[in-house]
Amino acid sequence: MNQQLARHWGLDPEVTFLNHGSFGAAPRVVLEAQRREQDAQERDPIHFLAPERSLYGKLDAVRDRLAAFLGCPSEDLAFVRNATDGVNAVLRSFPLEPGDRIVITSHGYNACNNAARYVAERAGAEVAVADIPFPLSDPAEAAAAVAEACCDRTRLVLVDHVTSPTGLVLPVEEIVQAARDRGIRTLVDAAHGPGMLPMDLGRVGADYTTGNLHKWLCGPKVSGFLHVRPELQESVRPCVISHAANTPAPGRSRFIAEFDWTGTFDPSPLLAVPAAIDFLEGVLPGGLDAVRAHNRALVLEGRAILCEALGVQPPAPDAMIGSLVTLPLPASGSDAPPSGRVDPLQLALFERHRVEVPIMHWPAKGQRWVRISAQVYNDRGDYERLAAGLVAEGEACRT
Repeated sequence: MNQQLARHWGLDPEVTFLNHGSFGAAPRVVLEAQRREQDAQERDPIHFLAPERSLYGKLDAVRDRLAAFLGCPSEDLAFVRNATDGVNAVLRSFPLEPGDRIVITSHGYNACNNAARYVAERAGAEVAVADIPFPLSDPAEAAAAVAEACCDRTRLVLVDHVTSPTGLVLPVEEIVQAARDRGIRTLVDAAHGPGMLPMDLGRVGADYTTGNLHKWLCGPKVSGFLHVRPELQESVRPCVISHAANTPAPGRSRFIAEFDWTGTFDPSPLLAVPAAIDFLEGVLPGGLDAVRAHNRALVLEGRAILCEALGVQPPAPDAMIGSLVTLPLPASGSDAPPSGRVDPLQLALFERHRVEVPIMHWPAKGQRWVRISAQVYNDRGDYERLAAGLVAEGEACRT
């Protein structure tokens, strides 16, 4: 662990943390900002939470800062708890008819793919899976797989900007344009986007984009966004319907008002997001661009260390790597965990080697992968410790 930079986080110094990609990790200064908001909330909950008295103004200030960061008008940006919440809001609002098709991908996040199947079943529609190969050698293979899964009945494509199980940066701009050319709407799940990749929602042009602010942007948990093109906002509703459904908020669209208030909630994670942006802009000389470049270079170095230790080849080109890398492991056979259980190797790495890293079963049980993350608190030694642990556990399995 890079001790000089790790001091900004409260991570356990006895654990090699290589799983920033799952839930992120908020720096101390961000949590302090959140705590100040929580304290202010508890000093006068009515004034703080009453939307028209205080909360709307606070949320608008965050929205303006975030919109500039994401490259979109602030009035097109709503807040959600996380990317899964945003995906569900779009899918459950989408005007599906019997026989319509939603296209998802074989690398999609399971929770969001489940949501697509749920709404399709209720509407009498269908879900088609674009089978993106892995390993692959070119981003065009991913775009081609999505295009092949579309037909004249396809109404929506749900695609990850960065895939969760495989850590691939997909060519979303090309996928979005190809879908638009065929009259198909696109929903981009950018759960890993903010903080890992430059974000320009206006240039990408997706109809809907949702993402997390607690992962690579290092905001507190329960902070996310949903961007919707202006002409579609009237039809997109939050999963929880509340007062704004029939009580207009002066100066606010129903889209913004409904998502801003779905019932009593703690807004402090959202209100601390500007502190997270400030932190990442200042933690390294060169700002957030330097952070992204550092993390990408480090994860590629970690990939090289693991490939040598495991005797495997990188399954994706450098051009498709951000701050995540997924590499193959030997099949686990009967050791595959039942649904919802942690892989025994993941537990062994944590308990015996004090390394926190996910072991992914994808696309089916028994096909195992190790996924590494890189954040500025990591260093080369972290990946060397993981490699040693994987080799040791591999030897233990053979004896």
